Amino acid sequence: MTSQTTIDTTGPGDKARPAPSDRQPDKALRGHPWLTLITVAVGVMMVALDGTIVAIANPAIQKDLGATFAQVQWITNGYFLALAVSLITAGKLGDRFGHRQTFLIGVVGFAAASGAIGLSDSIAFVVTFRVFQGLFGALLMPAALGLLRATFPAEKLNMAIGIWGMVIGASTAGGPILGGVLVEHVNWQSVFFINVPVGVLALALGVVILLDHRAENAPRSFDLLGIALLSAAMFCLVWALIKAPTWGWGDGKTWAFVIGSVLLFGAFAFWETRVKEPLIPLALFRSVPLSAGVVLMVLMAIAFMGGLFFVTFYLQNVHGMKPIDAGLHLLPLTGMMIVGSPLAGAMITKLGPRIPLAGGMAATAIAMYGMSTLDTDTGSAAMSIWFALLGLGLAPVMVGATEVIVGNAPMELSGVAGGLQQAAMQIGGSLGTAVLGAVMASKVDGDLPGNWTDAGLPPLTGTQLDQASEAVQVGVAPVTPQTPAEVAAKITDVAHDTFISGMSLASLVAAGVAVVAVFVALLTKRGENAEAGAGVGHL
Repeated sequence: MTSQTTIDTTGPGDKARPAPSDRQPDKALRGHPWLTLITVAVGVMMVALDGTIVAIANPAIQKDLGATFAQVQWITNGYFLALAVSLITAGKLGDRFGHRQTFLIGVVGFAAASGAIGLSDSIAFVVTFRVFQGLFGALLMPAALGLLRATFPAEKLNMAIGIWGMVIGASTAGGPILGGVLVEHVNWQSVFFINVPVGVLALALGVVILLDHRAENAPRSFDLLGIALLSAAMFCLVWALIKAPTWGWGDGKTWAFVIGSVLLFGAFAFWETRVKEPLIPLALFRSVPLSAGVVLMVLMAIAFMGGLFFVTFYLQNVHGMKPIDAGLHLLPLTGMMIVGSPLAGAMITKLGPRIPLAGGMAATAIAMYGMSTLDTDTGSAAMSIWFALLGLGLAPVMVGATEVIVGNAPMELSGVAGGLQQAAMQIGGSLGTAVLGAVMASKVDGDLPGNWTDAGLPPLTGTQLDQASEAVQVGVAPVTPQTPAEVAAKITDVAHDTFISGMSLASLVAAGVAVVAVFVALLTKRGENAEAGAGVGHL
């Protein structure tokens, strides 16, 4: 905290000269820590919201533009692919040119791409501009963390990251609710148009409030080959995860991309030891807490994103809820993340990250175990208990793992560290969806034929069984309009029971991942370089 003393040099009868803060009122705003937090939160909210809000709009987009199911999948896949591949490089751009500039460019580009999607009249344009959204979102996210790290002193950083994590968690979980309202009462275009005024607000606040911070020993050159190798490695990894459910985990194409990713990561690591100014100095990972924070972020995202993926199908397809109702049933999760994130920040400041992180992952494991007990007759009250516990467990992990990663990195690499944090979360989410999706598919494929026969239903051909299995994996009963009511009821019971068995097994696997994360959390500790953050500000 700083103070400013103004010395009165006026003589008797002279008109008092205004203090510097009176002559330039913007100086009281520029670089203000809490106003900086509000500004970056508005920008980050757009990116986090778009991760889930679009899922609700996909059916309407498919119908309006006459798109195939595979094309609609790329509305989401294109966004996450561009985001995951670009995050670390985008963080490096912020370290080199300043996080204020990259944040503002990211905000403008993201809002412009959103508006372009709303004006698109073909699925090709929608997917193309979704890729641009991902690229500009990648600029915005690490820059936001870099600005917080540079603006807040160490004793306030955890609280700031707690509120930042609260915004991300609330936006992610609230996306389906807002998306349902907009699609149902306006149109699917409004899901994207809403980002335009939000982007304008973030830009206006950013121009007035954000202060450019650059470390004295910030990088002066670009590791172009390193960027190319890392981007290619990330692309191959995420592409394999995206396509594995379609190709199959045993398919040669899936393993070709996985092996290609491993080889490219190896080539990247080798090159980083040779170049003068590497994209990611590998010495960064000599910090056990930082490495543990990255692994923890991946494991948390696997459990959270992968587990939550099936819950939306459970609520809508098994319980028959409308999108808005399904979103409202997730409010306990959203609410506990909103309440828990700032509290987690305060707790981590007092106790350090180790205990809150381990406790948070333990609560997440218990919540995922509880979600494995959900069935077709589970009431809203029982669901709310497990959703609330999940939100309470995730809050300290979102906050603490972020602080561990960013706080244990040197100040001049805060953007790269922010990119690592976000990339870990994106990869974890993709892994969770792919791996738990494979668990679900395997369980359904194994159980459906027996359940179908036990119910006394007419036998299916191989093709019919495959089609039925695909429907059941998302909780849909493969009933045709011509099916008699009594038979349709039996098929629905079989489909829902089989889906529940698959979701239960996937939830148990997610709980196991969370248990492993408890032990990883014990390797974390407070950021060694957090004191390098700003000590100057208006607090």
